[in-house]
Amino acid sequence: MTRIASFNINGIKARLPRLIEWLEETKPDIACLQEVKSQDEGFPADAFEKIGYGAIWHGQKSFNGVAILARDTQPEEVQRGLPHLVPEDAEDVQARYLEANVNGLRVATIYLPNGNPLPGPKFDYKLQWMKRLRAHAKSIWTEEVPTVLAGDYNVIPRPTDIWSDKAMLEDALRRPESIAAYRRMLGDGWTDALERHYPGGGIWTYWDFQSGAWQQDRGFRIDHLLLDPLAADRLIACGVDKEHRGREKPSDHAPTWIELSD
Repeated sequence: MTRIASFNINGIKARLPRLIEWLEETKPDIACLQEVKSQDEGFPADAFEKIGYGAIWHGQKSFNGVAILARDTQPEEVQRGLPHLVPEDAEDVQARYLEANVNGLRVATIYLPNGNPLPGPKFDYKLQWMKRLRAHAKSIWTEEVPTVLAGDYNVIPRPTDIWSDKAMLEDALRRPESIAAYRRMLGDGWTDALERHYPGGGIWTYWDFQSGAWQQDRGFRIDHLLLDPLAADRLIACGVDKEHRGREKPSDHAPTWIELSD
């Protein structure tokens, strides 16, 4: 069995004790991290090596940043950043995508743009980024390797993926354009693991730090693991490590995970 997890850590230096604690308690075989908020030279690879994790990372000062950790092995980097679809994409220097081979699996960690405020350039960037992700995901498909695209997608796919179906209707996370772009990937044949296992929704991965959202369980689901058919056939379990959101100085996200049969 292989456990693959996604965790938006919201600042790896600030949350390192919580991250190490989670890794040691749950022992994911692969951990996809987002919002690392660290330059490459400041990434704490030694801390992970001490507990048996190899790491690769794609950093950026103060913002964004993604990483892949693998237990008892070293991830083999395949792709850093998304390929360009139009010349303007070459101007994108944000650290939001990293892809690797780990023990016969292809795994990507994704920090999809938020898109707010809208309308405007940030929302346009989000939609273009989603087009690039979809195109690249199709190219991975042709390699016929079991693939998991894990991360913070900043998309709330269904009304049942948020505590109130009226909340955030004008937010970029729930705009019809964002949801349609996400659904197009599912239409290509990718499986949303949590949606398959929790068809009725009601399972959250994020709780805002403001307005007592955690205390009132006013959360929503924006952390997704998308599986190609080869990986989806091996899916045996998935869930959210919600309890870790309630610990001291946590991230505003909870780790989200799947288990694949060998």
